[in-house]
Order: sequence, then C-alpha cells, then structure tokens
Amino acid sequence: MTEADVRFMQGMIAHHAQAVVMSRMAAARNASPRVVKLAQKIDLAQAGEITLMQEWLRAHGQFAPDTSSWRGMMMPGMLTADDLAKMDAARGLAFDRLFLQLMIRHHQGALSMVTDLLKSPRAAQEVDINVFANDVETTQTAEIGLMRQMLLDP
Repeated sequence: MTEADVRFMQGMIAHHAQAVVMSRMAAARNASPRVVKLAQKIDLAQAGEITLMQEWLRAHGQFAPDTSSWRGMMMPGMLTADDLAKMDAARGLAFDRLFLQLMIRHHQGALSMVTDLLKSPRAAQEVDINVFANDVETTQTAEIGLMRQMLLDP
C-alpha cells in the first residue's frame, strides 16, 4: 500500500458520492426511462463501491471519508455548485442532456484519477486497489460510450 493508493481511495469516495447525488436527481426531474435506468445503475454500483473503499481504508488504518466529503473536494470531473444548480433546475429532455453531458465529464475525471494512480511509483500493486482501479476504468469507459450514444439518439 502506498500513499497514492490511500489518496486514490479517499478521493474516489468523494468522486463516487457526487455521482450518486447526480444520479438520484434523475427520477425526480422527469428524466426519460433510459436515463433513469442508467442513473439507477450508476447509483447502485457506485454506492456499493463507496462501502468497499471505506472498508479497505479502515482495514488499513486509514481515514475513510463519508459520502459528504465531495462537498469540500475538487478533483477532475467534479461538478461545481453552478453545475449542480443547473441540473436541479432542469426537467425532462433538458435534464437528460445535462445529466449525460455532466456525467460524461464526471466519468472522464474518474478515468484521469485512475491514470494518475497507475503512473505513481509502486501504486496499485495491492490486489484490491489494482482490481478496483481497473474495474473503474472498464465500467466508466463503457458508460461514457453508452452516454455518448444516448446523446446522439435521445
């Protein structure tokens, strides 16, 4: 375990927590059934991963942030208060487009975080970190492709 591993897990908790907040907006904003389904998938997957990251950090004697930690952290892809206010105000198709555009940006930020981790000396050598980072990369790359397609075919 390296300092980069710990920083990655702590930061990814905050990053995932914001994605959960974004995803939970969909149903209440009259999003299309496709966007609601995608948002629910992101919510379930990332909420479960938050628990795994918190447990890993605690098991290694490290501070495990809670899900409110996203409010005080700026990382690649994180939405601003203004972005979140725009999402909050949008409805229907306008919400769908904004959600997809902002979630693509958010996911790209997570991919950047994985790249940074893998570039750090001796980082991601521990099995749990390596598997998790690769899962984030695989899943979020696939979701970006899906969201780009959904933007082309609303």
